[in-house]
Amino acid sequence: MKFRVNLVVLPVTVKDSTGHLVPDLTKEEFRVFDDNVEQRLSFFTVEAFPLSAVVLIDNDLKGKDSEMVEQSLKAIVGGLSLTDEAFVCRFDTNFHPGKGFTKDQDKLVTELRRVRLDSQTDVGPTGDPFTAGATINGQNVSGGPAIPQSTKILKNQPNKALDDAVYEAAQLLSERGRDRRKIIFLISDGQNAKNNKNSYDTVVKELLRYNISVYGLGVGRSYLDRKFNRLQSYAHDTGGDVYYAERRNSLEELYSRVTEQARNQYTLAYSPQGNDKSKDYHPVEVRVRRPGLNIITREGYYSAQVSR
Repeated sequence: MKFRVNLVVLPVTVKDSTGHLVPDLTKEEFRVFDDNVEQRLSFFTVEAFPLSAVVLIDNDLKGKDSEMVEQSLKAIVGGLSLTDEAFVCRFDTNFHPGKGFTKDQDKLVTELRRVRLDSQTDVGPTGDPFTAGATINGQNVSGGPAIPQSTKILKNQPNKALDDAVYEAAQLLSERGRDRRKIIFLISDGQNAKNNKNSYDTVVKELLRYNISVYGLGVGRSYLDRKFNRLQSYAHDTGGDVYYAERRNSLEELYSRVTEQARNQYTLAYSPQGNDKSKDYHPVEVRVRRPGLNIITREGYYSAQVSR
């Protein structure tokens, strides 16, 4: 499915009061506002889009949380169709890319089964984490020799670059086609170091630029400890969603729920008319005429994005 370059494309999820997806809305039931100016929809579909997903796994989970995630990961494949593709990555202080996007479900299962999360990340490099050479399971994959790093201990502080990892995941998705639904599975306890290279605003701008939605999967005590704010913020600002799991079976069920939700969204598109052309950022609001429904979509877009 192709879009004209001057269209703003909005993936929209609609849920009822019990949290179930609402699949039977018509084009006439939607209203879209850009800079508070109502827009005329030029495209509408409920057709399912193939997914391009980065599975972004927190490599600094502790104890049982780490074990739970490792054992659950292969269940991700059960929620993917044969047209979907996924790229498995990990993060802590560094970003660890996997083997690339694949549609081959057997290869993906094998890769997910081999993921081993390293909970011993209290000591990390002090240099730039994204120029240090990416590693997978301790092996350098950048084509060059591993570079020794100086280290220091950061006591009582989160020592993982969550914002930088989401930024890198966005770059991986940036070249996937506009005819694919681009998402990030962010599996994490939500803790985030203060010394990320990329600010939250910078990361969100990249996500909106490439029409990427973040689905946060908070694990362990992230909900009880109120460490989920970053997951919630990314999901809210990009039109994704956030869920929490304290047990393996709950996490496995959430993988399928996320892929179902992301694939089966409404897709609305319009050519902006009457909005403020002098502004870089344009807030967007989507309403439906049917009462009692919850609308999930991104909060806005940047002008440069329309030409993508």
